[in-house]
Amino acid sequence: MAAMALSGLSNQTGAAVAALAFPVLGPLGVVAVRQYVAALALFAVVRPRLRAFTWRQWWPVLLLGGVFGTMNLSLYSAVDRIGLGLAVTLEFLGPLAIALAASRRRLDAGCAVLAGAGVVVLMRPRPSADYTGMGLALIAAGCWASYILLNRLVGRRVPGAQGAAAASAVSAVAFLPVGIAVALRHPPTPGALLGAMAAGVLSSAVPYLTDLLTLRHVPPRAFGLFMSVNPVLAAVVGWVILGQGLGGVEWAGIGAVVTANAVSIATTPR
Repeated sequence: MAAMALSGLSNQTGAAVAALAFPVLGPLGVVAVRQYVAALALFAVVRPRLRAFTWRQWWPVLLLGGVFGTMNLSLYSAVDRIGLGLAVTLEFLGPLAIALAASRRRLDAGCAVLAGAGVVVLMRPRPSADYTGMGLALIAAGCWASYILLNRLVGRRVPGAQGAAAASAVSAVAFLPVGIAVALRHPPTPGALLGAMAAGVLSSAVPYLTDLLTLRHVPPRAFGLFMSVNPVLAAVVGWVILGQGLGGVEWAGIGAVVTANAVSIATTPR
């Protein structure tokens, strides 16, 4: 439980710090730097033996690397458009769907309806609604669901944290041409580069390692339910670091999603 809480807080703080670099690097440039830093940090700590990997180990690692990059890029692009709290709340639909799909209880069906109502509130039509940003957050939701399942599979097939390190390397290699292009068009300032690098450590290296180790001991459903704290953490961190205040209606929508998870957690049989 402590590891999952640390993972969530580190992830949202890293996303907020990354947003500070958007005006210079843009979401694409920040994600590229984040992937490089995460790969370097994980390689330095884990030292994976890539030559010893079999194809049975490589294919989920390659998929996980693709999910890493797509999830980060879609989420950061959404944060740039609709703010950290709302983006992460919509992204959380991914693990929430995994958690509720594994249940056949009527109470969990009610929780799904409550969470859906919260999403409807957040995505309600209004002049300021940015549906492109919301769509990007939903793409990130699908990626997060895939991340949970693939990370557990990689953890079973690859010893230690070698799978996470290898997947980060795959994602970093894919983003290498992107990073070069962004650097040539928009030369990074020291502050923006530092923020993007901090995001790589806080939002990639720390969560990937803690999540990988956690998923060895808890099933995907329990992991997804416990991570319901992320929308609240994101909203609070976005307000403190980025000054992204939310109105009462938005807080009600976030509260509905979080409450649906809390009720399901509290009533889940051992």
